[in-house]
Amino acid sequence: MSTADTTLVRAGTFAVLGADGGVSGRRGTSPDGLFHRDARHLSRWALTVDGAAPAVLVPSSGDASALCILTPPGTRDEPAACTVFREQAVDSGLLTERLRLVSNRPEPVTALLSLTADADFADQFELRSDKRRYVKADALHTASAHSKGVAFTYERGEWLSRTSVCASPAPASVRPLDPQGTAHRLDWHLELPAHGTAELLLTVTAYAHGAPAPALAGSPGEAVGEHAADVSAFVGAAPAMPPDAPADLAAACARGLSDLAALRVPATGPDGEQVRVPGAGIPWFLTLFGRDSLFTSLFALPYRPELAEGTLRALAATQGTEYDTGRGEQPGRIVHEIRHGELAHFRQVPYGRYYGSVDATPLFLVLLDEYTEATGDPALASRLERHARAAVAWMFRDGGLDGGGYLVYSPDPQGLVNQNWKDSDGAVCFLDGTQAEGPIAVSEAQGYAYDALVRTARLARTVWDDAEYADRLESAAADLRVRFLRDFWMSGPDFPALALDGRGRQVDSLASDAGHLLWSGILDERHAQRVGRRLLESDFFSGWAIRTLASGQPGYHPLSYHRGTCWPHDNAVILLGLARCGLADEARTVALGLLEASAHHGHRLPEVMAGYSRTQYPRPVPYPHSCSPQAWAAATPLAVLTALRTEGGPSPSGARP
Repeated sequence: MSTADTTLVRAGTFAVLGADGGVSGRRGTSPDGLFHRDARHLSRWALTVDGAAPAVLVPSSGDASALCILTPPGTRDEPAACTVFREQAVDSGLLTERLRLVSNRPEPVTALLSLTADADFADQFELRSDKRRYVKADALHTASAHSKGVAFTYERGEWLSRTSVCASPAPASVRPLDPQGTAHRLDWHLELPAHGTAELLLTVTAYAHGAPAPALAGSPGEAVGEHAADVSAFVGAAPAMPPDAPADLAAACARGLSDLAALRVPATGPDGEQVRVPGAGIPWFLTLFGRDSLFTSLFALPYRPELAEGTLRALAATQGTEYDTGRGEQPGRIVHEIRHGELAHFRQVPYGRYYGSVDATPLFLVLLDEYTEATGDPALASRLERHARAAVAWMFRDGGLDGGGYLVYSPDPQGLVNQNWKDSDGAVCFLDGTQAEGPIAVSEAQGYAYDALVRTARLARTVWDDAEYADRLESAAADLRVRFLRDFWMSGPDFPALALDGRGRQVDSLASDAGHLLWSGILDERHAQRVGRRLLESDFFSGWAIRTLASGQPGYHPLSYHRGTCWPHDNAVILLGLARCGLADEARTVALGLLEASAHHGHRLPEVMAGYSRTQYPRPVPYPHSCSPQAWAAATPLAVLTALRTEGGPSPSGARP
């Protein structure tokens, strides 16, 4: 998104607005508009006063709502006749706006206010700048004026979406700009008394295909009040800080909790119950994502356990039940992502309910046990016993533990080539930069599998009363731990391989994935401490965070999505592992780097930062395509807090053998 943009988000709907509160219809890496259920429901929203675009006195800003102050053209000798105060807010499927015009003149004036609106209903996959094109030969866009404004409609086969623009007072006229298009201009003649005011209320309602109609909108002020109350209830009291907490930790945690409150999206549990889960991020991922929602919930668990409960219920409800190669579904497998858009509906992209993730299934089991331990309440583990056993069965049957002995994935040419958290093309690469070919066993997924087996065994003993099942899982975990060190440890660099490729060769890049092994407990103490100290050397640690790939390797690029950038959530997992292993100095170094980086971003950590060293540039260099706000980055300060509380103590992810 442009640095001048303001992003408003609530209940699965978000708006990206310019400095003047407008929408231009941008595409590519930073699209603007009103977005709901993976579609852009407002692609143009342009205000003029007396025939000219007003100048920005105060740019649009805010979280729950946005307020900007505009003025029509004027000069020093003939200042503008009025000032425009523009307040906007979003709710589920809604954008509400209040325009308040304040006269600056001692005599009555009439202002001609015009608003140009349009809706292109573009699917979010169309808006990305990845050069893919999607055939939609039978698509039909229409628009029609009505007494209170204009309605836009998009039809394609059985697909039907609408956007309605309603105003109070009603516009004096509504007319199309171009007979070939759907954009319409709405005009008002607003009478302003001497030094008086006039108000215009606007409501944009997004009617998404297959979704319930949004609730009736109140004013922007009412929407802001409801949003503020909802956020306040979630954020609650600030987490207690340790006595020696770094200066920026409290502010980063507060910012993160506020963002997590806004990023919650509605979902459904296994009994049809309504839950709210952390959507992954804006602009591309405001939906349930298995891995992202699981890690976010793990980081926030000690402070906001309701996120974990909602995530576990939603993922249980969407767990695979059959074999569908088109979307990677297999019985027991935990979903990677859920999409509601047109292209997913017509299966032009596989992501409607896509299962291409090797790690979401073990992480589901990790979170279920961690939630049970943290809350002391076994009820959810009892309710989800069937789902947990199905997840374990998937790891052995289809995941690969019963075959080659490791969790593996095969590249999906229609979906994701890589199916670990580094899921971009080329991310799992050899030292020379070439992509590994599958089936691929990435190192961190083996750690998650080990942890999942240990934890599910604990649930089997303490909650399900099945000691025989627990014994089998513990035996499998112990065997995996021994084999992992034998097969993955590289004697030359004295470091774990990033992966094993389909021929069993060690993928020999030095990568941050190794740090996750400290957190999962699959390495013994001696090897874990070697990894932890190695990650703090200058080729890995940029001064702000640990890079995804150590610099100096042929595959390294400081602006590559997964081959040299720094991801806060990746560092959060590593940080929890450092604390677990008693590497207090290393943990504090990473914590301070992350918190100092957050201070440069208004205490909101971005999804990802460029890998440039702090010695090269005194501020963290942005990654140009980073999501913000983004859920697991928002939860990272909470993981930092947990790690600093745990330095040298018990595991921050629970006890392990």
